[in-house]
Amino acid sequence: MPDLPKKKVGIVSCSGEELPEGTVTRLAALKILEQLRPADTVTICLPLFLAGGEGDRAFAKFYPTIAIDGCDKRCSARGTEMYSGKPAASIVVTELVAERGLGKPEGKRRLNEAGRQAVKATAGQVAGLVDELLQKHWNRTAGAVEETNATEGQEPVQATCSCGSGIPVQDIVVNGQTVTLIALPLIFQQFHDSSKPASEDTTRELMESVKVYNPIPPDEDEAYEAALRREYAAFCEQRGALN
Repeated sequence: MPDLPKKKVGIVSCSGEELPEGTVTRLAALKILEQLRPADTVTICLPLFLAGGEGDRAFAKFYPTIAIDGCDKRCSARGTEMYSGKPAASIVVTELVAERGLGKPEGKRRLNEAGRQAVKATAGQVAGLVDELLQKHWNRTAGAVEETNATEGQEPVQATCSCGSGIPVQDIVVNGQTVTLIALPLIFQQFHDSSKPASEDTTRELMESVKVYNPIPPDEDEAYEAALRREYAAFCEQRGALN
């Protein structure tokens, strides 16, 4: 399999500005990213994500995400599920405030004391969820958590935006339609480095690797295989003859 970056957790926060709880979500996300778990999280920009940002959508398909919403509309959670996959966890500030008996957050630019307490409580709960997710294996095919032992020996790195997460994507044309495949450049490079020619056998192997990271409609295998063989042949041609 391709050598992809260290697993992190994506934080998707609500962009609502009409409610104080929207401010709570953004400040809580910032606290997690900069103070509580900077080495273990990246931010996913919700407006860019909804507008079609490939890097953000690729990250949310490949790694677990936590949605932080201000209210029960759950825009972050629903948007993430619509375009990438169901978040591994979801928090709604209004529900958290009610559960913990905190006062009502007020103020949009400058929160009252209840709002500041809500930021602290939200960030603390999300940090705990990040720790839990990093102790579990995220199944990339199923888009869900598997209960396994934690991976040890991973070095912490600086938190970044998910669009700079290092997960490449590539567009290919299948049956006249353009589709985006996660990690395809890395898969191609790995196969090329292993001196695998653009053959039928290699195409079948490519298809199996691609399916690990991307959902392929069961009745379109042949079309995808044809597109992969064509694209891989072009990839090999650009990089020179195989040894």
